[in-house]
Amino acid sequence: MDRQQALPWVHTALILFLLSPGGAIEIPMDPSIQNELTQPPTITKQSVKDHIVDPRDNILIECEAKGNPAPSFHWTRNSRFFNIAKDPRVSMRRRSGTLVIDFRSGGRPEEYEGEYQCFARNKFGTALSNRIRLQVSKSPLWPKENLDPVVVQEGAPLTLQCNPPPGLPSPVIFWMSSSMEPITQDKRVSQGHNGDLYFSNVMLQDMQTDYSCNARFHFTHTIQQKNPFTLKVLTNNPYNDSSLRNHPDMYSARGVAERTPSFMYPQGTSSSKMVLRGMDLLLDCIASGVPTPDIAWYKKGGDLPSDKTKFENFNKALRITNVSEEDSGEYFCLASNKMGSIRHTISVRVKAAPYWLDEPKNLILAPGEDGRLVCRANGNPKPTVQWMVNGEPLQSAPPNPNREVAGDTIIFRDTQISSRAVYQCNTSNEHGYLLANAFVSVLDVPPRMLSPRNQLIRVILYNRTRLDCPFFGSPIPTLRWFKNGQGSNLDGGNYHVYENGSLEIKMIRKEDQGIYTCVATNILGKAENQVRLEVKDPTRIYRMPEDQVVKRGTTVQLECRVKHDPSLKLMVSWLKDDEPLYIGNRMKKEDDSLTIFGVAERDQGSYTCMASTELDQDLAKAYLTVLADQATPTNRFADLPKGRPDRPRDLELTDLAERSVRLTWIPGDDNNSPITDYVIQFEEDQFQPGVWHDHSKFPGSVNSAVLQLSPYVNYQFRVIAVNEVGSSHPSLPSERYRTSGAPPESNPSDVKGEGTRKNNMEITWTPMNATSAFGPNLRYIVKWRRRETRETWNNVTVWGSRYVVGQTPVYVPYEIRVQAENDFGKGPEPDTVIGYSGEDYPRAAPTEVKIRVLNSTAISLQWNRVYSDTVQGQLREYRAYYWRESSLLKNLWVSQKRQQASFPGDRPRGVVARLFPYSNYKLEMVVVNGRGDGPRSETKEFTTPEGVPSAPRRFRVRQPNLETINLEWDHPEHPNGILIGYTLKYVAFNGTKLGKQLVENFSPNQTKFSVQRADPVSRYRFSLSARTQVGSGEAATEETPAPPNEATPTAAYTNNQADIATQGWFIGLMCAIALLVLILLIVCFIKRSRGGKYPVREKKDVPLGPEDPKEEDGSFDYSDEDNKPLQGSQTSLDGTIKQQESDDSLVDYGEGGEGQFNEDGSFIGQYTVKKDKEETEGNESSEATSPVNAIYSLA
Repeated sequence: MDRQQALPWVHTALILFLLSPGGAIEIPMDPSIQNELTQPPTITKQSVKDHIVDPRDNILIECEAKGNPAPSFHWTRNSRFFNIAKDPRVSMRRRSGTLVIDFRSGGRPEEYEGEYQCFARNKFGTALSNRIRLQVSKSPLWPKENLDPVVVQEGAPLTLQCNPPPGLPSPVIFWMSSSMEPITQDKRVSQGHNGDLYFSNVMLQDMQTDYSCNARFHFTHTIQQKNPFTLKVLTNNPYNDSSLRNHPDMYSARGVAERTPSFMYPQGTSSSKMVLRGMDLLLDCIASGVPTPDIAWYKKGGDLPSDKTKFENFNKALRITNVSEEDSGEYFCLASNKMGSIRHTISVRVKAAPYWLDEPKNLILAPGEDGRLVCRANGNPKPTVQWMVNGEPLQSAPPNPNREVAGDTIIFRDTQISSRAVYQCNTSNEHGYLLANAFVSVLDVPPRMLSPRNQLIRVILYNRTRLDCPFFGSPIPTLRWFKNGQGSNLDGGNYHVYENGSLEIKMIRKEDQGIYTCVATNILGKAENQVRLEVKDPTRIYRMPEDQVVKRGTTVQLECRVKHDPSLKLMVSWLKDDEPLYIGNRMKKEDDSLTIFGVAERDQGSYTCMASTELDQDLAKAYLTVLADQATPTNRFADLPKGRPDRPRDLELTDLAERSVRLTWIPGDDNNSPITDYVIQFEEDQFQPGVWHDHSKFPGSVNSAVLQLSPYVNYQFRVIAVNEVGSSHPSLPSERYRTSGAPPESNPSDVKGEGTRKNNMEITWTPMNATSAFGPNLRYIVKWRRRETRETWNNVTVWGSRYVVGQTPVYVPYEIRVQAENDFGKGPEPDTVIGYSGEDYPRAAPTEVKIRVLNSTAISLQWNRVYSDTVQGQLREYRAYYWRESSLLKNLWVSQKRQQASFPGDRPRGVVARLFPYSNYKLEMVVVNGRGDGPRSETKEFTTPEGVPSAPRRFRVRQPNLETINLEWDHPEHPNGILIGYTLKYVAFNGTKLGKQLVENFSPNQTKFSVQRADPVSRYRFSLSARTQVGSGEAATEETPAPPNEATPTAAYTNNQADIATQGWFIGLMCAIALLVLILLIVCFIKRSRGGKYPVREKKDVPLGPEDPKEEDGSFDYSDEDNKPLQGSQTSLDGTIKQQESDDSLVDYGEGGEGQFNEDGSFIGQYTVKKDKEETEGNESSEATSPVNAIYSLA
C-alpha cells in the first residue's frame, strides 16, 4: 500500500525534472514587438497593502496594468463588487484603474474604510492586485486630567506614565517641560520605548522642572501635550549643592541609602517576545538602584550578532536589525552596581510572514510546448498555497486536460492557444500573505529580425569581435551564420555562436573580411539579415619620442611617426604629465613631431604622443629633463629663501552637471618655489563625515579643473598646493554639491561562500564605499542555488556584508551571486561565484595500511584512499599518528608522546622519517578535511632496526701536567642499538703542521683514556665516536688548549691555562714571597712570646697525592711543609700579589682580626694559582695587598 501511494509522487517528480523553464520565450523590449503581440494583463502599479490616508485630502487607491488589448478595470470592496457609478464621489482615472474619492463636496472619509481589490481584465485573462486595506489617519485629542504632584523620596525609583491616545499610525513620543525645554536623559533618567519616563533613582535636582509627555502625529503634523507632572522630592539633605554632583560618592554625600538593582521594565525575572522575520527586534531593560546600575546584554549559548546589533538608550535597549530564524533564543540583560546584580531573561521567538523562495514568472510558450509555473514560499508557520486562474479558485475553473497541479507547481503539457490565462498564487499564514500574478501566453509568431539591415562593422586586424543578430519568434527559431552567401554553417574553430545568436570571431584576419548572413528558422518560416565586416590595419607608432636632457632656453623636438590604415582618419595629440597639453606660442605641433622653443623649467615632465582613429589608438611616452644654467642665476628665486606655498583660496564651483563639476581657485603665494602640483580632496557627509579623501591631482600651471563625480554623494572640496619644499595647508572647503542618485554601476567584491558549521554556508563580501553606492539605502541581493542542479535561485536582501544560509547539506557546491541595489535600482548582473557549504568530519579511515621499513629512521607507508563521498569536505591531507612504544634496549626509558606526519592531497603513499632506531612503534592513519580528523585506521606495529649511535656525551680533555692528557666521556644519549665499543682518532699539530693520525678502539664500558704527549709544545685534536653493529655514529671533537705564548694576555687566567711555573721570573718571585712570609712568622712569634692572645681557626690541609701533582682545574700547587704561599692571593703577570675574596687576607691580621696559626704560634699560609678566579675588585687598598705593609701594621 505504501508503494501505491508513492507512485504518483514519483510521477510528479519526473515531470518536474523533465519540464525545464529554460525553453520559455522572452519577449524583447522592442516597442514594435510589444505593441503587436497579444498579451494578458499584468499589474504594474498598486497601493501598499496597509494604505493609511490623510482625512484632509482626497483618497487615491492606485491600480495600473498593461496588456494587449488594453485591460479594463473593476474593484471589490470587502470582497463584494464595488459599483463606482452609483457613488458620485468615486471616479476612476482614464486608461487606469486608480480610484479617486473626492471630498470637496462633503462626506466623511471614515465611511470608505475597508478592504479593496483591483481586477484588470482583457480577453486573455484577469490579473488581481493585492488586498488593499484602506484606513483613515487618526490623531485623537489627549483627555484632560488634573495631575497631583508626585511625591517621592530621594533615591527611590520613579516611573512617569505617558499613556498617549491611540493614533493611526502610532504617534512619536518625547518628553519636554511645560516651557518646551527637552528633558535631559542619561543613564539615570531615560525614556522607554513604550513612551514612559523612568528614573532609576530620583535626585533633588529632578524637581527643578516639570515633565510633560508629547505626542507627534505623522499625517496631521501636530504635537499634543499632556498636562505636566510636578515632582516633590523628600530628602534628608535639603541643600541642593551642585558641587555634590561631581562628588565621587554623590549618594552617600547626600545621605541616600545604597540599594541593589531591581527591574522597572520589564518586571520580574523572565518574559517573552515574538518578532517577525525581517523586522527589528527591540528589547528593553530598565533597572532601578543606587548607584545607578549598568546594563549589559548577552545571548545564551552564543554571541550577539555583531553585524546587526545596536545598543540604544544608554545601553538599556538592544536592537537587532533584520532578524532571522537564527536570532531566536534566550537573551538576558544584567543590571549591576556595587551593591549587587540581577538579570532578566527574555525568550525571543522569530516567526515569519510568507516570503518568496520562488515567485511565479510569466510563461510564454509556443503551441505544443511544455512548461510550468512554480510558487514556492516559506514562513513560520509554514504558509499554505492557493492557486487561482483569472481571479477564480482553480478548483471551480473549467477542467483543462493539459494542466496538472502538483502542490506549489502547475504543469502544462502540449499547450494550445486556448491555454492563455492569468494565474494567481496566494500563499498565506497567520502573519500575512503574498499574492503574485503570472500569465501563460501561447504565441505563434514567425521569425523576425530586430536589428537594422545590412550593418557595417569595421574592426582592427587581430582583434576579437562579435557580430550581433537579435531575432524573435515562437517557437524559438534556430539561427545559423554563413559567409559571403555560401559555405557551411559557421561554428567552431575561430568562430563561436552564442545562444542569443551573436557570432564571435576570436581573432580577426584579413580573409575574415566579407558579408555575413544570419538566418533564423522555425516551423512558421525564416528571416535573415546581413552584416558587412571590414578589416582595418592597426594604428602603430613606429618612431617613438625619446627621453631627452636639455638646457634651459634651448629648442627640443619630440618625434612621433605613425603608421595607420589609410581609410581611417588619424588624429595625433599630446599629453603632458597625463593631462592634455596646451599648445602655446612656444610650441609647434606637426604631424610627426612636437617642437618646444626656449625650453623653460616648467616644461620638464613626461610627454605622451597619442595616435588614434575611430577604431583604435597607440601611445608612446618620453621624459624631458630641463637643466638650469649654472653660470648665472636660473630665475628670480635663485638667491631667495624657499618655503611651502600658501594655501589656495576662494574656491568656486561652476558648470554643475550630474556627474561632473568645475572647481576654480586662486593660487596662494609660492614662497619662491614654483608650485608643481595641486591635490584636490573631497569629503562626504553620509558614510565618513569629516574624513578627507584624495580625488585627483593637477599640474601647478592650472587653477581650474573639471572633476568627475559619483552619483548621490554630497561633495565638499578643498585644494592643497605642492612645491619642492612641501605641501601647503588645505584651503578652506568649498560649498557642498550633491549629485543626483543612480542605480549602482558595480557590485561588491571578494564574494565568498564558506561553511562555518556542518549545515550552513556563510556568504560574505566586501561592502561598497560611499562613492560606489550611487544612491540611498544601499543593500545587497544575495542569490544562491546548488550547483549542477536545476533548482531555482534562492534570494534575500541584506543590508550588511554577510548572510548565513542554513539547513544546507554537508559540503556541496553552490552558485552565489551578490548584486548591489539602492532606491534608484539594481546594479549590473553579478558574476557567479562558487562556494561550499560547511564540512563535517570524515566518515571513513584509510584501509589496507602497509608499512615497509626503509632504514633505521624511516618507513614507507601505503594505503587505500577513501571514497570522495566519505570525506564530507575538502580533503586536506592524509595524516599518520605514530608513537614510540618502547626501545629494544632494556631499562631505557622512552617518551611515548604522539607525533604526526602529514601527506597533503589525495595520495596513496608517503614516507615517515626522523624515527628512533632499534625501537618498537605503533601507527594509525586518518583522513583530514577542513573540519578535522576522521576515524582512525587499525593500529599498526613496526620495529626499526639498529642504527648508528649519537655522539658520546660530555667529552672532556684535561692536562694534569705537560706529559699527560686525560680524556673522559659519557655514554651516548641515544645508543640506537647495542654498543660494541668506541673509536678514538687523534692527531698532533703545531700551527699548520699535522702529525700522523692515531686510532684507538675501546670496549663499550670504557669511558676514560690517557695519552702521553710526545712533546710539551704540540697541541692535539681528538675525535671520539661510538659504534654499533651498523657502524660508527656522530663524533664528538675536542682540542687541547693553546700554550701560554699563543694565548692573549686577557686569557692568562682562563681554563686549561698552560703552566708558567717553569719560568725564571716566576721562581724568583716565589723566593721573595717565601722570604717575606718567613719574616712575618718571626714577627708573629715575637708578638706571641710577649703574651699576646690569638684565636686559632682550624683549617684542614689535604695535600695532593704524589701521582696527581696537578689539580683537576689545571693549576699547580707549589706548597710544601716549609714554604706555603698565602691563601687568598694570586700572582699577576707583572709579579704583584692581588688580594682575593677570601677572608684570610693579611689585612685582617694587621687590623687585629682573626689569623691562622698553629698552636705553637706558627702561621699557616698557602699560595695557589687559581685559574677560575677573576681579578680582584679595583677599589681595595693596594697597601693592604703588600706583605711588607702587613708586617708594618702588625709591628
